[in-house]
Amino acid sequence: MDFKIQSSRPIWQQLTEQLRQRIVTGAYPPGSRFPAVRELASEAGVNPNTMQRAMSQLETDELVITNRTLGRTVTDKTEVLEEMRKQMARERTEEFFGDMKALGYDRAEAAEMAQREKENDHGD
Repeated sequence: MDFKIQSSRPIWQQLTEQLRQRIVTGAYPPGSRFPAVRELASEAGVNPNTMQRAMSQLETDELVITNRTLGRTVTDKTEVLEEMRKQMARERTEEFFGDMKALGYDRAEAAEMAQREKENDHGD
C-alpha cells in the first residue's frame, strides 16, 4: 500500500489520514496487530519521528491501542470505527460541496448533480 504525500500540508497529518482510511476500510482489520513505526516509516519514505506523530494521533483517536507486550493493535471497538468512518464521510462531503461552490454551484445544485451521477452509474 503506497502512501501519497503532498508538499502542501504537514506530512504527519497526511499519514494520519491515510492510516485512518486503511483502518476504517478494513485494510488493517479490527483487533489485528498494527505495523511497527519503523516499518510504516520505511514504507512511506519518512522519518520514524514523523510516523510516530501520526501514530500518536491514531492513539488519541482511539483507533490504535498500545499494549506493552503485544505492540500496537487496531481497536476492536466497532462503534469507534464506525464513528470515524462517518466523520471522514462528512469531511469529504463538505469538501465536495466546497469545491462545487468554487465552481459556482449551490448545495442543492451540487446534490442534484451527484444524484444524477448516481443514477447514471451502471456499476462501471
